Amino acid sequence: MKKFNLFKEIIVVAKSDFLYALNSAKRFAITYEGKIVFEPFAPDLISIYEGSVTPNSPLSTNLSRPLSAMMGDNYRVVEDDERILIKASGAWQSIIGFNHLRALYDDTTGDGIAEFSDKALEDIGWHATEFNIGYRDIVEQFEEQCEGVLLCIEQEEPYQFSGLGFVFDLEHARRIGFEYCAAAIKGKIANDDDFATLSDDEEEAAEFFKAL
Repeated sequence: MKKFNLFKEIIVVAKSDFLYALNSAKRFAITYEGKIVFEPFAPDLISIYEGSVTPNSPLSTNLSRPLSAMMGDNYRVVEDDERILIKASGAWQSIIGFNHLRALYDDTTGDGIAEFSDKALEDIGWHATEFNIGYRDIVEQFEEQCEGVLLCIEQEEPYQFSGLGFVFDLEHARRIGFEYCAAAIKGKIANDDDFATLSDDEEEAAEFFKAL
């Protein structure tokens, strides 16, 4: 997965597209790749801005207020000839709200990852916890092996991280998650004394992963 760190990334939008969206008075989104799309939004949208702006007069002839103010105080917007350059890290809380329901997993709190939005992966994650395999363990496999985006803010000193994970191929992620958990559980049953005798829930989970 590609890490898209909003502390470091600058989103580049074509100025003509940006002005068109502003003048339309329609609700639009700006993707992390700098594309502008209009409602209805696709379920795989990854956005850094969603909203609508109604200028006081047509922007094409009379810019009533600077473009830097159009998206609100949490975005840093700079005009560069025919491009609009956007720094969006200050709008992170709004960006979480835009994307929360579309993300596969939410790693934006200190509590860690609690669930997957995909039911098949949630079944995998839920059963895996019986063998002390956490959601973070599974997510690390996605981040190493799957195509997708980890939309985040991350800085080193003082360390701060908050992120939303998006996987482009769910079938691949399901296979990666299942195979990882199955192998780990087989190893625990064979080598870990804590699982020499299985509880009913552990046995159910082992059967789910075909580990018996």
